[in-house]
This record gives sequence, C-alpha cells and structure tokens, in this order.
Amino acid sequence: MKRAVRSRRKVYGQLLKHARRHPHRECCGILAGQGGVITQTFPAKNAAADPVRNYEIAPKEIVRLMAELRERRLEFLGIYHSHPNWMEANEPSPKDIALAYYSEATYFIVTPRPYATAPIRAFSIRHGRATELEIQVLP
Repeated sequence: MKRAVRSRRKVYGQLLKHARRHPHRECCGILAGQGGVITQTFPAKNAAADPVRNYEIAPKEIVRLMAELRERRLEFLGIYHSHPNWMEANEPSPKDIALAYYSEATYFIVTPRPYATAPIRAFSIRHGRATELEIQVLP
C-alpha cells in the first residue's frame, strides 16, 4: 500500500496549467497548505542554466517564497517541477534524486503531455531513493 499525500483539486489544474504554458522546458515551484493538505502552488522562475533539461529555484527566491508562506501561515509541503513533453516519464531522474535536499518534502513531477495516463505523480525522496506516493485529490 502506497503512502498518500492529500491535495486540493484546484492544485492539479494549477500545476498542469503551469507545465503546459512552456511544454518544452521545465517549470518549478513550491507546494503549500495547512493540516498536511496541499492547497496552493507558488510558481517560481526556473533559474537553471539549461531549463530544457533541469530545474532550479534560485536561493533568493526560495527565501522570498518561504517568507510568504510564513506570512500566510501556510506549511511548506513540497516542491514541484515538470518534465518537458519530449520526455517519456514523469518520474525522478537521477539528477532529481541527487538534488532532493528537502527529505520531508513531497516532490510532484508534472508532464505537459495532454494524454498522459498519470499527468501528475508524487514522490518521497530520501537517502537517494524515490518512493511513489498516492495522491488523494480532495474537493
């Protein structure tokens, strides 16, 4: 039985919209909410040198976003990014796993492909291993 992460339905739409806005490059951002339920996305600029193949949220932007979460009394619950539409699977790459610095965070990976079976997948990444989580979508 997979561990589960809970998310509001509107978050799904926000993630897909962000990924599909630039389907040939990786998008990224922060996931936040209350009571362990993801209720909001905070899109970030992809500061990676090669945003077609990687994502990176600039340290200054992370600090700014975390301050905004505190101000709004939201919990930091995860990070999301997309894999461009030319990639087959929306699962963690070896680089995604190596750069997963927040062991308590949930990592959502989105594909902009319109007919993907699972356009959004969630993972726990700890000690160099990725474990897929079930996403429970709440109204």
